[in-house]
Amino acid sequence: MAQTGDNSKMALVEALNGALADHLALYVKTKNFHWHVAGARFRDLHLLFDEQAAQLIALVDPIGERVRKIGADTLTSVGAVGRTTVIADRDDTALNAQAMVEELRDDNRKLLDRLREVKSTSEEAGDHATSGVVDDWIDQAEERVWFLSQTAK
Repeated sequence: MAQTGDNSKMALVEALNGALADHLALYVKTKNFHWHVAGARFRDLHLLFDEQAAQLIALVDPIGERVRKIGADTLTSVGAVGRTTVIADRDDTALNAQAMVEELRDDNRKLLDRLREVKSTSEEAGDHATSGVVDDWIDQAEERVWFLSQTAK
């Protein structure tokens, strides 16, 4: 990472830890919906949610390692995740399938906004490595939003 001020590095760490929290929270919510979806679309949504959950959890370690590679600390607890994420909890196991799809679509949009923040702050900090890898993370989030948007129709 290029030499820049502490403020730009701190902003990048905050954005990365936010993305880490959002991925963890959205993973748990997506698995919750995977386990509790019911109705005529059960099989398709059960499989879709499982695929998306796997994609989300696969990015947790790379995001955490980016934080560590730039010399900062990651989130350290479930409480830290809860305080940092923009993804709201959903404990209602009776939510209908359509509402699940729409909520996951909207949450993935929030995650996409966070990833775009990571992109912007990494460029401001001169962190070309983070800027490069976040493009793939953004692409994955855009695909999830697209699939869920099409499914919601």
